[in-house]
Amino acid sequence: MTTPTFTEAELRAAVEHELPGVRADLERLVRIPGIAFDGFDHSHVERSAEAVAELLRGCSLDVQIVRSGGQPAVIGRRPAPPGAPTVMLYAHHDVQPVGDLSLWESDPFEPVERDGRLYGRGAADDKAGIMAHIAALRAFGDDLPVGVVLFIEGEEEYGSDSLEQLLKEYRDEIASDVIVIADSSNWDIGVPALTTSLRGIVNCFVEVRTLSHAVHSGMFGGVVPDSLTALSRLLATLHDDAGDVAVEGLVGRTGATVDYQEERLRTESGLVDGVSFIGTGRLTDRMWTKPALAVLGIDAPATGEAPNALVPAAKAKLSLRLAPGDDPKKAYAALTAHLERNAPWGAQITVSFEHDGDPCVIDASGPMFDAARSAFRTAWDGVDPVDMGVGGSIPFIATFQEMFPAAAILVTGVEDPHAQAHGPNESLHLGEFARVCLAETLLLAKVAEAAAAGR
Repeated sequence: MTTPTFTEAELRAAVEHELPGVRADLERLVRIPGIAFDGFDHSHVERSAEAVAELLRGCSLDVQIVRSGGQPAVIGRRPAPPGAPTVMLYAHHDVQPVGDLSLWESDPFEPVERDGRLYGRGAADDKAGIMAHIAALRAFGDDLPVGVVLFIEGEEEYGSDSLEQLLKEYRDEIASDVIVIADSSNWDIGVPALTTSLRGIVNCFVEVRTLSHAVHSGMFGGVVPDSLTALSRLLATLHDDAGDVAVEGLVGRTGATVDYQEERLRTESGLVDGVSFIGTGRLTDRMWTKPALAVLGIDAPATGEAPNALVPAAKAKLSLRLAPGDDPKKAYAALTAHLERNAPWGAQITVSFEHDGDPCVIDASGPMFDAARSAFRTAWDGVDPVDMGVGGSIPFIATFQEMFPAAAILVTGVEDPHAQAHGPNESLHLGEFARVCLAETLLLAKVAEAAAAGR
């Protein structure tokens, strides 16, 4: 049997033909509020998995809905033509909570197009990733030039707690020569990218206690410390005056080669006028190859309900992003030691672990990466793709690297710097999405060609 071949024009026409149906199915997925976090109705995650499974069956894949103590993932398989490689296509079907609904300009689970962007929770992260995979499969129809394994996870936004066990249980079924992870971003609208490094993560809680119970702030204030003031002083020790992380023992390095203009970063981040950047060194180093530490939330009385009393205990959630090359367990130990060492006024400090994930670096060289760059260059009409780092974390990539060391791992994405993934008014640039769908279709063809040339 001969591996099917297609011209670029044929693939462009096929993708263009499929895009209306792909968008309609994307909108159907966006309407399902599949949130894997505790406290949400997980029946919607089940509905989401079923909807994805149905899409994969429509592409003539053998489909399983699987789980290992967590939320459902979907695996679809189609064997390779003789001698052709197998490509795993990863995405996830769960989404982030929507947060404060008043900040959304439209219903987060009713997709709406405005100015060439499709708005809705998951429209970009990562239901568009699923549909980019579907678009490529539909474009080829029965003539796929490679084998495919689609692995669509159901709890990525909640930490992928059961993913490693799923990978172990289904390792033989999902083993692939190339892994495409469609859960990152492109460099800009009109400029594609391959993600080659991601930071790791350690999330934890720190509780500060100064009193066994609340007491009158007038009667005892000035002598007895309250926990909120103590917590504030403790959190202030996490950064130096320049804004660099002040925790000893963390890894940090320089070397990012892409230039990120200050005005662009201000615009994309929504930085308020007059607020300066924090940290030292190149902006890209600060975001990609140095640690970052943020206070995500504080448990304390709300201002509208706070009595005139000294607060006995206060708790903060911390998120530490780790530079490539750091170790989450060592980083957590270093952060814990810093917090305990800097407890003000002898306050009792309790640090509790939430979750962590490894950073990763990808050696983006070799024929499969060349195939990806060629596909991107064609889909973006001659624009060369950028090799970029990402300040965020996709911890399971390190797991894929460990379990499938011979596979080329291509981290791609459908987002752009204006997508506002995880925030209110998340959106997908529809023009870029069309390019992503074409790029993935071209990629599968070029992977088959590269494999044939190497035989």
